[in-house]
Amino acid sequence: MKRAAWVILALALAAMQPAAAQDYVREDLRIPMPAAGPHGLEALLVRPATGGPWPLALLSHGTPTDPAERPKMSPYLLYRQAVEFARRGFAALVVLRRGYGDSGGSYAESTCCNPGLFPSSFQATSADLHAAIAAMKGRSDVTTQGMIAVGTSAGGLASVALAADSTPGLAAVINFAGGRRWRKPGGEDIQPTDSETALVAAYKLLGARARLPMLWIYAANDSYFGPGLVRRMHEAFTAAGGQARLINLPAFGDDGHYLFSRGIATWTPIVDEFLRSQNLGRRALLPPPRLAALPPPPQLGEKGRAGFVDYLAAGPHKAFAVSPRGAWSSRSGQRTAADAQATALEACGKYAADCTVYAIDDALPGKAAISR
Repeated sequence: MKRAAWVILALALAAMQPAAAQDYVREDLRIPMPAAGPHGLEALLVRPATGGPWPLALLSHGTPTDPAERPKMSPYLLYRQAVEFARRGFAALVVLRRGYGDSGGSYAESTCCNPGLFPSSFQATSADLHAAIAAMKGRSDVTTQGMIAVGTSAGGLASVALAADSTPGLAAVINFAGGRRWRKPGGEDIQPTDSETALVAAYKLLGARARLPMLWIYAANDSYFGPGLVRRMHEAFTAAGGQARLINLPAFGDDGHYLFSRGIATWTPIVDEFLRSQNLGRRALLPPPRLAALPPPPQLGEKGRAGFVDYLAAGPHKAFAVSPRGAWSSRSGQRTAADAQATALEACGKYAADCTVYAIDDALPGKAAISR
């Protein structure tokens, strides 16, 4: 088993590649973990290209309502967030827990619909995150001292649970819209009252054990965790002894639950203030990665050109589709470039029937573009 673990880690290190013209280094990793089998856990590391060792920022993803979506997930869904923490002087590690994406092992986080399952779910998520931390120890470019845990939705709750384990080296937690909600794939709640009561009780349980400083960020129009529920969760957590500064933001977009993924410009100043208060990270931000020098499609309007700049800043695997009259769409963070092309074309096809793929990752396929 030890030999297999070293093989996985060696292969991961061999996959190291420069990101954005040497500004940052990006690595596709396999995290050794016995419960995940020989395949390990799928992960992505983004760090500054020079200097270090950089303290670890462990980024944890949420859980899709539809279980069929879990295998489609990619660590690149949080690529842009990883870059933001790398800019702040961290080695940002996005790890897909068991049962997500291409990670090995079985999904072990279910709480539906039994409040008594929360402790076992916390144990499962913490085990995966501890495996990720263990894989970073001994590296010359990463340190697990002064590290932070950052998570969104179920990943936010997982980060709080990690703090409750008294994890050595963990200095602070940032929880974006953290929690779990029992919902059907269509979005309808399952046992809404029991779900809320169980979640409040879970935060009380964690508050009795977690003693690290935390920042909690929720938006007023979060479709999963409304202001009243958030207040109850926070009160239960702090009354039990936990430390958490709660930030209630105004409504964000169509659904504030997706603030972490869609509202980077909104939350980064809040995070910077918290990190400074804890003496964590860099005081001066590193510059963002240099973008690929790709010209935008000439038929795009102002909104489309802004969308293309946003596309260039996104992580692989990604594609940009456009029609001759300027309809467009892009998709990023997909499992493969083929997935990105298919989903970008599908989205663009809602506005025009003659969309083609203009860009794939950081290249222009030209006449080889796939059309529909």
